[in-house]
Amino acid sequence: MKPKQTIHDFTQGRLFGPMLLFSIPFMVSNGLQVLYAMADMLIVGKFVGSHGISAVMTASQSVFFLTMIGMGLATGGQVMVSQLIGRGELHRMKEAIGTQCTLIILSGLAFSVISLLTAVPLLRLLETPEEAFPGACGYLRICGGGLFFIYGYNGIAAILRGVGDSVRPFQFILVSSLMNVVLDLLFVACFGWGAPGAGAATILSQAAAFLLALRYLYRTRKDFGFDFHLSSFRVDPVMFRALVKLGIPFAVRFAAINISMLFVTSLINALGTASSAAFGIALRLDEFANKISQGVMMAVSTIVGQNIGAGQIGRIRRGVYYAWAICGGFFLVFGTIQLLFSRSLYRIFTDDEAVIRLAPIIVSALLLHYPALLIMKGTNGFVQGIGNAVFGLVIALLDGLVFRITFSWFFGIRLGMGLYGMLLGYALATYGTAIPNLFYFLFVPWHKRKTVV
Repeated sequence: MKPKQTIHDFTQGRLFGPMLLFSIPFMVSNGLQVLYAMADMLIVGKFVGSHGISAVMTASQSVFFLTMIGMGLATGGQVMVSQLIGRGELHRMKEAIGTQCTLIILSGLAFSVISLLTAVPLLRLLETPEEAFPGACGYLRICGGGLFFIYGYNGIAAILRGVGDSVRPFQFILVSSLMNVVLDLLFVACFGWGAPGAGAATILSQAAAFLLALRYLYRTRKDFGFDFHLSSFRVDPVMFRALVKLGIPFAVRFAAINISMLFVTSLINALGTASSAAFGIALRLDEFANKISQGVMMAVSTIVGQNIGAGQIGRIRRGVYYAWAICGGFFLVFGTIQLLFSRSLYRIFTDDEAVIRLAPIIVSALLLHYPALLIMKGTNGFVQGIGNAVFGLVIALLDGLVFRITFSWFFGIRLGMGLYGMLLGYALATYGTAIPNLFYFLFVPWHKRKTVV
């Protein structure tokens, strides 16, 4: 019998209401994550200046790149767990959780070391402005050294998402977000530690989220069939093959997109501190819209994973349609706000008029990719949920390493359109993922796929 309070079954009954309720905590927790990232930038911008914003933007992009393996393994683990639930094979959860946790722990430790060794050359590669370099280096070393906590939290949160629990991750992120804002004010505003202080606030709050998630998983270990004995932290060959089959393509997919982001960042950094700072603010605002709607994508991934395991194809289609409906309203509202109040939104982060003047230019370019993002929130979750990581990888490689890099360079450098051209290319590249995903969902017989385990 499935424990009601821990594992939620989306293969039966009404779908829209439960899906919306399942999505909301994801949307709010993702929004909180972006808000505390914004808090880093806002507080640094007010107490350090535009070079501080540039430092946080560049270094945080580097940290995100170093989390790719962990995010890939976590996403693969979520799909694996949700498909096991759909197949009614809860007795295999122990092996799935043990394999995922072991691989994520080892990966987190390895990339913590790598980040400490590569901080300076990576920031040089990104054309980090000289006045922002010391702060960026401190931020990257602190957050990179604490990647273990980021990896660990993402791994446990993915397990909870796979079993249909969106409330607990929201609670952990709520505590983490509040802690981050308080520590930002303490370290940056009071102690004057600059961008490295924002990095310390970020990693300490991530550590808190990880410890809270670990404590919850331990307290409910009987529901998951995972006893936390040392012998349980082993790599099961069957689960390992499934996790690698899913996780590595997901990781390469995320890395490809992030490499393109690093390329665009380096192009814009070369334009100077004002452009770099303005792009950093733009990324935070764009991430706010993207991450909140990504909560719906997370819900779709779990719902699709469970229903592909149960053979409920009609419910999968409805889940994607519902995701488009929910996200459509959100993008319309948030896009309108950005279009009408771009300068006011930028003034929240900085008083530098050189940065604020760039707001309408940036917003007019980035709004062009909202229709593509809308399509992707349903179809990306669908592709993840059915376990077709290879298709997602191929499309991401086209998006990140072909379209995004090529378009940004072509419009910005080749055609001489500068900042606007770079961002226009960045926005238009999103359709390189959206259109193939939509075609796959509508016309390819994906319902014949088998589950990954």
